[in-house]
Amino acid sequence: MSVQFTRPGRRRRAAVAGATMLALALAACSGGAGAEDAADKPLPTITGNPAVTLDVFAPQAADWNLATNDFTQVVKQKFNLSIKWQTTTFDGGPAKEKRQISLASGDYPDLYLLIPWVDQFTQADLLKLANQGVVVPLNQLIDQYAPNVKKALDSTPEWKAMATAPDGKIYGMPQWVDCFHCTYQAKLWMNSAWLKKLGLEQPKTTDDMRKVLEAFKTKDPNGNGKADEIPLSADVRDVLIPYFMNAFIYDPQGTSGNNNSTLVLNDGKVDIQADKDGWREGLRYLNSLYKDGLIDRGAFTQNPDALSQQGNHAGSVILGAATVLHPGIFVNTGSADGRDKQYDAVPPLTGPSGANYTGYNFPSAPGATFVLTNKATQEEQIQAIKLLDYMFTDEGQINAFWGKEGKTWKKPEPGDVALDKSLKPIFKQIPQKPGAKPPNSGWQALAQYNNTARYRNSEAIGTDVYSQEGYERRLYEATKLYAGEEDKSKIYPYWKVWIDPTLANEVATLQTNIDNYVQQNALQFVTGSKNLDTDWDSYVKGLEGLGLKRYLEIQQTAYDKMPNK
Repeated sequence: MSVQFTRPGRRRRAAVAGATMLALALAACSGGAGAEDAADKPLPTITGNPAVTLDVFAPQAADWNLATNDFTQVVKQKFNLSIKWQTTTFDGGPAKEKRQISLASGDYPDLYLLIPWVDQFTQADLLKLANQGVVVPLNQLIDQYAPNVKKALDSTPEWKAMATAPDGKIYGMPQWVDCFHCTYQAKLWMNSAWLKKLGLEQPKTTDDMRKVLEAFKTKDPNGNGKADEIPLSADVRDVLIPYFMNAFIYDPQGTSGNNNSTLVLNDGKVDIQADKDGWREGLRYLNSLYKDGLIDRGAFTQNPDALSQQGNHAGSVILGAATVLHPGIFVNTGSADGRDKQYDAVPPLTGPSGANYTGYNFPSAPGATFVLTNKATQEEQIQAIKLLDYMFTDEGQINAFWGKEGKTWKKPEPGDVALDKSLKPIFKQIPQKPGAKPPNSGWQALAQYNNTARYRNSEAIGTDVYSQEGYERRLYEATKLYAGEEDKSKIYPYWKVWIDPTLANEVATLQTNIDNYVQQNALQFVTGSKNLDTDWDSYVKGLEGLGLKRYLEIQQTAYDKMPNK
């Protein structure tokens, strides 16, 4: 879905663009050009932790206070490091704008500490600002003062490739969040209680799915004598197309919007799926479901709150299935009537030609959330990298993310079981009471750097997957139904492809226009406002008119330059 901006919105974007240009102009005069020359030279050896104050720009939740946060106090005690916070909101647009204005003003902080799903530096941002000497290469700091960071990067080639610019420098640290259930986003959760009542099994094919949805619509599975059932729904964030499209053609898109692009590798060449026959047939199938009233009319236009209202409908359960990352998006966990326990994940469907895929979404976002600037003195840089290094240990990560032991987490008890049962549990969350004041104990997503699968899977989790304590296990087990069903030969490794910064604006415009066009037309084909027989050729020509050839050429050039493909 495209977003229509008002004139004030366009003026604000123009102001931000101007601010970015001003930032580069100011940076050129900042005298930071020597940063790269010094990047490979040994830093002075500083023993102990001299007292420093670090200016840090970070997003802050409305009910959180980083200045008084428990972990902020730990940082002060452990590293003799005081922090002067410059905070922004969790709203991505304003947060990004405030970051860009801080750069443009020349009054930017020593350190940017960001959250990917709020705002972060793109790879193009890093290269541009590095060329101007604004951001500080981290290589030597890591080599001398961050052994845990160095070990993590050296042992995880994908992470190191994502963090390392083509010139070999690390201009900022990206978070590594190895979220298993986030990696396979295109899931469908279906009401198993309805299946049981109607004597049906989970669908295995697209034909099976149609029959199940028809039964949900016509056979009163909630038993209230009303035709109020919604067989299948979704929302504008938790989109419907990827799960179903993978029964016709490999579609890498993320259900939760993490990756909207349909870029793939076809025979080693960067390509797009949205102009292929399989894509067309996937849309034709969805259009047939929509015409028959098996897909909710609001599925492509409603917000997540509206989907949640369907799942939490007072009285009878009315929602049969939804394409969401996890069921807690559309139904409250711990519901009094137990309805949240009724939904189970349906494995990838097999389509008429035998296609049976699931989308693969790289769980970590390329770019950087830990970015040191030339405003930081060497002592401040060293203290900052030591803090980051601490967050790369299990102890540091638990304390930094969760907060104070005994308040938000505790050590596992006898009988506790790790998410991965083959691992020894290392920590356990302390559930917060409903309606209680937020604990303001850890930095949460600001500290989510070394979030490896081993760490995540070592959390003690309840063994009843339908309990609130076992919810993460429910997602973990469900994701096993999807893992491995991606077409590995077609995965385009966008997270480690560095685009020439001189082409960054062009690529961003091309990608936005093409992705929006694909999404808009997919919706029109599914809902019937465009015809797949008479309008398809003009749709494909429209893609060409948006510069698809140029977009693929730029991506191919960057991909070809990528080492160790």
